[in-house]
Amino acid sequence: MDRMKTIGLVGGVASGKSVVAQLFVELGAGLLDADRMGHEVLATDAEVHAALADRWDPGIVRPDGTIDRSAVAAHVFGDTLAATAEREFLESVLHPRIQAALDAKKRDFAAAGSPAVVLDAPLLLEAGWASQCDMIVMVDAPRETRLARACQRGWSEAEFARREASQWPVEKKRAAAAITLANDGNIDDLRPAVRAVWDQLVAP
Repeated sequence: MDRMKTIGLVGGVASGKSVVAQLFVELGAGLLDADRMGHEVLATDAEVHAALADRWDPGIVRPDGTIDRSAVAAHVFGDTLAATAEREFLESVLHPRIQAALDAKKRDFAAAGSPAVVLDAPLLLEAGWASQCDMIVMVDAPRETRLARACQRGWSEAEFARREASQWPVEKKRAAAAITLANDGNIDDLRPAVRAVWDQLVAP
């Protein structure tokens, strides 16, 4: 079997990357969910807890040992100089640990004979992980569609804007991708487009 391929997903906030990732999983890909790995690190790593408490406030670690994620978000989301600095600090703490978890998971999938893995990471490009991918796929949807999806999650428009401002502009992500998948319809519209990417990169 050829070397296991890595498909990287990028897109704006609430563009539907997770849906596309699951469609790749249906075709046989292993899933590398960097967001979930980051949450696990944030929830369980005592060194991370100590670093955040030292940087911000001991109260960011609750009495039960869990992290107040809303307090973390208040520090790091936005496009101000202060938010940017705090986000860079958080990334310096989390990204090496997420990278180690990604590497271990990739080795597991390779050992199991997976033909491909799909990397779903909100900051894939910002973290410099594009070099680890054989193909970057942009999941694209109009801003109004993405905002409506975010509101369905319970976010306000202000929260959506803050999170969007914390990532690369959509245009920059689109320029970095080899393929763009339009996700302004339903999953049945997406499925053949995802299959075409799979056939191009993995099936041969």
